[in-house]
Amino acid sequence: MTPTDRIRIHVVVKGRVQGVGFRWFTRSAAKRHGVAGWVRNLPDHSVEAVGEAERNAIAAWTNELRNGPPLAHVTELIEHEEPCEPEGPTDLEAFDIR
Repeated sequence: MTPTDRIRIHVVVKGRVQGVGFRWFTRSAAKRHGVAGWVRNLPDHSVEAVGEAERNAIAAWTNELRNGPPLAHVTELIEHEEPCEPEGPTDLEAFDIR
């Protein structure tokens, strides 16, 4: 994968997204789509995640995040693209829950 084939996206998901398995859902979706990155809860009860992969994989991943797991209710997903890490993720399978 060349640097132009991949993107890095930063997302904040709002709604009922804590206490419903959203971080585990996010990691599972990332693994399905080959997205490397991390996810964590924020103090304002939203969830923040960063993912890096090919553009189509990121689009599929964020589409799943818009729906969330069964007990979640996503009201807003804010996303913006960031510069990729120069060498890319060291482990393309790694997606951490923080």
